[in-house]
Amino acid sequence: MNGDTTNQASRITNHAVAVIGGTGMNQWPGLAIERRVALDTPYGAPSAALLEGTVYGVRAIFLARHGEGHKIPPHGINYRANLWALHQAGVKSVIAIAAVGGIAPWFLPGEIAVPSDLIDYTYGREHTYSDGSPSSELHHVEFSEPYAPRLRQRLIDAAKAAATPLAGEGVLAVTQGPRLESVAEIRRLAKDGCDMVGMTGMPEAALARELGLDYACLAVSVNWAAGVQGIGDIHAEIAQSIENGMAKVRAVLARALPTL
Repeated sequence: MNGDTTNQASRITNHAVAVIGGTGMNQWPGLAIERRVALDTPYGAPSAALLEGTVYGVRAIFLARHGEGHKIPPHGINYRANLWALHQAGVKSVIAIAAVGGIAPWFLPGEIAVPSDLIDYTYGREHTYSDGSPSSELHHVEFSEPYAPRLRQRLIDAAKAAATPLAGEGVLAVTQGPRLESVAEIRRLAKDGCDMVGMTGMPEAALARELGLDYACLAVSVNWAAGVQGIGDIHAEIAQSIENGMAKVRAVLARALPTL
């Protein structure tokens, strides 16, 4: 990948859409990178430079959630800096790619879904811009629908147009990580109504809402959650499912981005 690196925010070209990539999509194949912009924010540096470029005929920004080399654990991500940097770049819509474990029987490894709701089980993360500092203001953002309905529908329509079936919608449980969950913990999440489990959906979604960004998630089931379908070689299962699932994600993005 080519492109220069700069820390000058003034050089950023406003983009309508950004993609945040996670496990399995730490890079965006097909993105013709024109510029790497290393921003500083009032909350520190984001996980990585913002990659500006063109993909599927659309200008877009890509941000590697776990940093270059996929080294930052879920609880160590500077979510506030990440979302602030995208906001500063003029982004209006954010599509978050998330590798998750399937809890519901319909969410098989290798399939994709567009979550409709979430439950936050994380702790100790910097989860709001209303942090009581002298420069902050207190905002009680409305969060009954964590994902922007318009953007979610664009992803659903794009999946249909790409002939890439979605496994479903459902509720995403967001756990602390970086360890995977125990069998008993997954039983609890299932009783709570969760259909899938990941580690990075919060506070990402809430921070996007505070900044007025449309935010939606494309979730890839990369393995069965603990105890759902027995315990096998989970790492081999994850590797194969990521390959299959991310191909579907790219097909959906190819159809969705030109509509944004």
